[in-house]
Amino acid sequence: MKIENVIDKDFRGAISIKKNKESVFQNAYGYADLPNEIRNEINTRFATASAGKVFVAVGILKLVEEEKLSLDDTIGGLVDFDLNKIDKSITVKQLLNHTSGIPDYFDESIMDEYDELWIDFPNYKIRKSSDLLPLFIDKPMMYGPGDRFKYNNTGFVVLGLIIEKVTGLPFDTYLKEQIFDPCGMLDTGYYELDRLPARCANAYIFDEVRKEFYTNIYSVDVKGTGAGGAFTTVLDIDKFWENLIDGKLVSKSMVEQMLTVQSSDDDTFYGYGIWLSKNDEDRYIPYFQGSDPGVSFISSYDIKNKTSITIASNFGDNVWKLRRELGSIL
Repeated sequence: MKIENVIDKDFRGAISIKKNKESVFQNAYGYADLPNEIRNEINTRFATASAGKVFVAVGILKLVEEEKLSLDDTIGGLVDFDLNKIDKSITVKQLLNHTSGIPDYFDESIMDEYDELWIDFPNYKIRKSSDLLPLFIDKPMMYGPGDRFKYNNTGFVVLGLIIEKVTGLPFDTYLKEQIFDPCGMLDTGYYELDRLPARCANAYIFDEVRKEFYTNIYSVDVKGTGAGGAFTTVLDIDKFWENLIDGKLVSKSMVEQMLTVQSSDDDTFYGYGIWLSKNDEDRYIPYFQGSDPGVSFISSYDIKNKTSITIASNFGDNVWKLRRELGSIL
């Protein structure tokens, strides 16, 4: 079956598939700017929501390898703000593998949509990770540190703040200097929605009442945080995988730890900042993903077959189903 035959005719976004570092397929679909009919291109920058957690994880692991940080360090000894009811014994490792129990400012078991956060708290106020503190700092712990796995956005906000404390740099500046620039990911960064650079796609939500699309500018943080929100291109993600797997960002032994199951719940498996999907051969396929109103993103890397699949959509299309179908024919 041809790759094009798997892709729905209504898909909007961009796709890149590589095998053995060679391009197998690249294409873009739909509009980056719908009213002006400006089309998505293969080098269009897409919002990626929670996919940015993988960059924060690599940043933390680099600091661990440089002995500026330890996986066993506790947040009580790392952050410089009052933790209130939050357990000071939570470790960096527990934040990385979602077992910390720290109160989640966006608890997906309670809230259906991310834009519910901004009913009483304007999204335009979120321009750095610390701006999210009011949304969780007064909440109680969800469970004891290390008790179980539960996906948690606050944990990565705190990891971003830890990067800032240890390095003295804004977390996104650190990621740019230590990950994006060395990888040649020149189209990747954390941009403010009211100051977007060239070639950024608007993200669109469909209004079921008015039967029209509107942008998500009032539905997400105005600038990404440690929990996510990076803009990138599918081509830059290809570069990220190559540099990560080749041990150019952190050592290959650290990459192995990152891509090994560190926590799990039933059929859910997680490493450090990255999901792990068990296939029919009982091998784990690492992937990272993100979903916000109008945003959907997934990127996976099959280590045995040296194949990466990266899909971004600025209309919230079902990239997960498409990735499974593409994976089945490759």
